Amino acid sequence: MACCDEPKLLPVVTAIDRMLEAVNPPADFEQLALNQLLDRILAEDIHAQLNVPGHDNSAMDGYALRAQDADKPLHLAGQSLAGHAFQGSLEPGQCVRITTGAVIPTGADAVVMQENTRIDGQHINVTQTPRPGENIRRAGEDIAQGDRVLSKGHRLSPVDVALLASLGVAEAEVYRRLKVAVLSTGDELTAPGQPLTAGQIYDSNRYGIVALLQRLNVEVIDLGLIPDREDAIRATLQNASQRADAVISSGGVSVGEADFVKDILDELGEINFWKVAIKPGKPFAFGSLGRACFFGLPGNPVSAMVTLHQLALPVLRAMAGEVTEQPITLNATAASRYKKRPGRQDFQRATLRVQEGENIVSSTGPQGSGVLTSFAGANCYVVLEQERGTVEEGETVQVVPFDRFIL
Repeated sequence: MACCDEPKLLPVVTAIDRMLEAVNPPADFEQLALNQLLDRILAEDIHAQLNVPGHDNSAMDGYALRAQDADKPLHLAGQSLAGHAFQGSLEPGQCVRITTGAVIPTGADAVVMQENTRIDGQHINVTQTPRPGENIRRAGEDIAQGDRVLSKGHRLSPVDVALLASLGVAEAEVYRRLKVAVLSTGDELTAPGQPLTAGQIYDSNRYGIVALLQRLNVEVIDLGLIPDREDAIRATLQNASQRADAVISSGGVSVGEADFVKDILDELGEINFWKVAIKPGKPFAFGSLGRACFFGLPGNPVSAMVTLHQLALPVLRAMAGEVTEQPITLNATAASRYKKRPGRQDFQRATLRVQEGENIVSSTGPQGSGVLTSFAGANCYVVLEQERGTVEEGETVQVVPFDRFIL
């Protein structure tokens, strides 16, 4: 019996594990300048080539001095400004005017805030004695030379780019971007902006898929809307397999007479599995198509977005070379009833809020696989376990907040 004919549905975790085992990160790298690194995946560890801060410096505007001298009037010997260090060494009984970030003069072991001093001509009287080391930021206190600051497989954020700049890093080696081909199938679909004829609906899935992929920062190959003809779908998939690392189709993987994608995939490539114990989105297919991997999403819009986000996205991130962590899961009290039958892990769209210190989660309304507005206003999934039944108001449920890819 072929895997796609097995009556038992594949659990979500098992499906993801099997997909991850079947893919590898790209073998190609490229060296990019700092201003091109946002949302790229590091292909190397980054180690600090210098200390941050690079020298002992002042955390306050005030006066640098020897703490043991603070009980007597101090002679003002000069100043140390950010970018303009005091030249020479501090002698006993002396102090130096210093600004935030300026180098601590040799011989000084503390900085007294200017609010805790009184000026008397060329002498400074300290009104609150500092401790040795007070208000001094030590060299290497943030990052020590040789420290690993970013790891291979890390997706670079705006803060990461700033961090690299602070270390003097002008470029870094990253994995090349994935090429992902996207297509929709279905004679009932028409492009937005065109008039609808009887029985037609607009193709929303492809636009949602492409938008999510843009946040993933991959190279998208939009193959458009393909009619329900075997020859057209076959030619499109053959073309995609030669151009892309991954192919994502929407529709055509169910059991209807015109659902050709799964059969053509079986002909041109290999089906790893078909049908997952997930709701919405049971008719999800995964396999290979030439050198590309293939994700077959269901046609219903909510099913397509949930399976893309929960099943395909973790695999695409791994293929891009990204090392990821498990998503944050919270416990929350259900503020509404969640209808469910045992048998599939359910990802219901909901709104999470904190009320009097307690996590409260409310349904966004009807949760049908065609009700795309169930995502409107949602900020999380209520994830109901595979064998769990209906949840009543007041019960505890697991909640996974939406991430940056879908929110």
